[in-house]
Amino acid sequence: MFVLVPGAWHGGWWYEPLAAGLHELGHTAECVTLAGLWPHDDLTRRPVNLSTHVEQVAELVSDLTAGGGQVVMVGHSYGGQVINGAADRDPSRVSALVHLDTDVVEDGESCWDVTTEANRQYFLDSVGGDGLGLAPMPFFDERARPHPFATLLEKSRLTGAWRQVPVKRYAAALDTPGGLQAPATMERLRNDPDWHYEEWPVTHNVLRDGPGRVLDLLRDL
Repeated sequence: MFVLVPGAWHGGWWYEPLAAGLHELGHTAECVTLAGLWPHDDLTRRPVNLSTHVEQVAELVSDLTAGGGQVVMVGHSYGGQVINGAADRDPSRVSALVHLDTDVVEDGESCWDVTTEANRQYFLDSVGGDGLGLAPMPFFDERARPHPFATLLEKSRLTGAWRQVPVKRYAAALDTPGGLQAPATMERLRNDPDWHYEEWPVTHNVLRDGPGRVLDLLRDL
């Protein structure tokens, strides 16, 4: 079973091509839409932060593994913080963590802390009048939704238990307009023996050209 967690502004729909490919290989896949990212979610009535998303995914993993077994968790961009946070709750339920061009944060770090200066400026420029949601970038799919700003400001609370997950893979995108999205993480993981690290000639939207590369990364899991 694969649990697929998208990045900011996106819902489970972003993973539909990957899920279809996994199904063809005989796997099952759960495409997650995080709280606050559903079409009719109202952030003024239901505040959402990183803890909300970690709890949501941790509960999903618990439900999926209630009868035994484990899941492979895949996170794109911001989703990497969510999958590590969920795995930290009970790493015995997770067989692998796969990060697609994410920031891999430490305990006490937020997305805001580790992201690039260009991304911080975009966050400030795109925040709405209520200060709760960040407007999607203009070239995003029309299904993209305002992203809860608090999720990017809240600091991760990690015991380090997520590191017990035996398989950890990372794919870095090298051709993103405007520059690398996670340069500090790339530098740290490139030669880390605990990680299988790859660099791809793609944009941050690693599925733009189809799911093939990601399927190859997941195929043996």
